[in-house]
Amino acid sequence: MAFEIAMKELLDKITSYNLFNYLLPGVLFSVLARAFTELDLIQDDLITGAFLYYFIGIIVSRFGSLFFEPFLKWSKFVRFEKYEDYLLACEKDSKIELLLETSNMYRTFAALFASLLFLKIYLAIETALPALGEYRAWIAIIFLLALFLFSYRKQTKYIASRIRKFSDE
Repeated sequence: MAFEIAMKELLDKITSYNLFNYLLPGVLFSVLARAFTELDLIQDDLITGAFLYYFIGIIVSRFGSLFFEPFLKWSKFVRFEKYEDYLLACEKDSKIELLLETSNMYRTFAALFASLLFLKIYLAIETALPALGEYRAWIAIIFLLALFLFSYRKQTKYIASRIRKFSDE
């Protein structure tokens, strides 16, 4: 009974942002990776699966934020406004945050398909160079370490921008 109550409280705290930008992409990545590669990330245990899929979704989302988004900015496929202007606009129009959440979801889904493409390419290279397979865990750990270090730096930059906005007022 206590477990059911704890799970209900946890599910109540999951925001739509977490659901559509982390959990759903993690589940889709796992299902599609199994369909298109020899990797099977699907979990039999629902709780373990939920946490794994959420984590995979965070990885896909961070890949989109750190690599995909800058590429799209560089190629002028998308254009961003200054972060300070975004903060001011949010104070005047509360719908902007919802629109940003939807925009981030689209970016995450684009990153999901790019991640699957990169996974297929990596696995093809690994097939051509079987010795590379011995280093798969090391490659994954180094990639994830770098991904989350740069994510931390980016998030800290946003926090500092928000602090500066209020300290300048």
